[in-house]
Amino acid sequence: TILHLPRSFEFSQKKGVLLPAAALGVGGMLLCWMMSRRKMKTLEMGDGWWGTGEKKLKEDERIRPFRIETSDKEIQDLHHRLDQARYTPPLEGAAFHYGFNSDYLQKVVAYWRNQFDWRKQVEILNKYPHFQTTIEGIDIHFIHVKPPHVSPGQTVYPLLMVHGWPGSFYEFYKIIPLLTEPAQHGLGEDDVVFEVICPSIPGYGFSEAPHQKGFDTVAAARIFHKLMKRLGFKEYYLQGGDWGAQITTNMAQMLPQSVKGLHLNVVFIITHGLRTFFSVMIGAYVPWLVGFTREDARRMYPFVQKNIHYILRESGYLHLQATKPDTAGCGLNDSPVGLAAYILEKFSTWTNRSFVQKDDGGLESKYSLDDLLTNVMIYWVTSSIVSSVRFYKENFSRNITDLQSVHVPTGVAAFPEELAHTPRTWAKKNLKNIVSYTYMPRGGHFAAFEEPRLLAQDIRQFVRKVEQL
Repeated sequence: TILHLPRSFEFSQKKGVLLPAAALGVGGMLLCWMMSRRKMKTLEMGDGWWGTGEKKLKEDERIRPFRIETSDKEIQDLHHRLDQARYTPPLEGAAFHYGFNSDYLQKVVAYWRNQFDWRKQVEILNKYPHFQTTIEGIDIHFIHVKPPHVSPGQTVYPLLMVHGWPGSFYEFYKIIPLLTEPAQHGLGEDDVVFEVICPSIPGYGFSEAPHQKGFDTVAAARIFHKLMKRLGFKEYYLQGGDWGAQITTNMAQMLPQSVKGLHLNVVFIITHGLRTFFSVMIGAYVPWLVGFTREDARRMYPFVQKNIHYILRESGYLHLQATKPDTAGCGLNDSPVGLAAYILEKFSTWTNRSFVQKDDGGLESKYSLDDLLTNVMIYWVTSSIVSSVRFYKENFSRNITDLQSVHVPTGVAAFPEELAHTPRTWAKKNLKNIVSYTYMPRGGHFAAFEEPRLLAQDIRQFVRKVEQL
């Protein structure tokens, strides 16, 4: 027994050391497992080739100055086509319920033919620096606007802004000066100043169209990341609406380490399941119980009228473009009048759903004909309507929302006349780090074009919050 005591003491000492060590090891393994489970999932960046023929081994990475030009021949051809247009009289009292009212369309075309000055608008388009660069086999067009004055010690934040359909880079022309020189436009201190990069989505405007099938928002996101890297930016902010919102969301999912913050004026989500059904059913009566605010309830209900009837009325184009884009595109690319009616109708009801009641679609209550027709002309002179609507087919062949969550700081500007309202509690399902969610007082789908001042203010306050984190 005496001989056994030292051995027992020795074993108990070893046991006293081994058990905590084992517990620590198991705990460490458990912690590592939990951390791996929480690891941020990202979109695969991959690579692509959208040029003609085989992929080239080396690509021209130069940033080339670009200038928009026009010619007498281009304008004469347009005028000839406008003169040959045929119209069908609208039904009495139809307003915009059947689409673009042809009586008002004739007034728009008369202005286009006799008063609209394309050469003057080209000068306006060229007031900002334009560039092109070749990425993945196609020429990418963009404007890059830097602040005219930078104070000592002042930080200038790179901001990539991406348009959608049927818009263009021109949507941002009124918001750019508010972001690059805010003090000069009554927006307060120059504490948040941007240099703004606005690319044209490939297949839109002056960006070359992909020559291969499959070009979707993930491909566009990768190309725009490569663009920002080529411009020398390691970190930058993103802003987008419509397709631009999905592209910038994909950019945040793809390279979150490069994205300082993501600002959206529309949120794409898929809501389904019993919980969503329950939220919709009782949200109108006790919104707080399902995470809705009173403003959410006001914007969402009556639910069937605002989220089913209205969306069905406004989404007929989507099914066509997502299935047979080239068929409709043939007519739109051949007729400037047809193109204008097709595009401008969206700037009516997507700006304010009540505009369907007006004989002129309310178009000139929010925009000038010069601005509207300049956007149409960008599609016309580049023959890009077909390649732009193909973007729908390429994206609806897959799940456009992508299931990966967004973890970068995110700001949402919720405009009341957007096609559908997404409450913050729903947005949080995908956007895991919302630092700013603003109920905008007015405005619709084309936020930068319609309400540039409101959008600029919201972007600035969002970036302030992110920089203070």
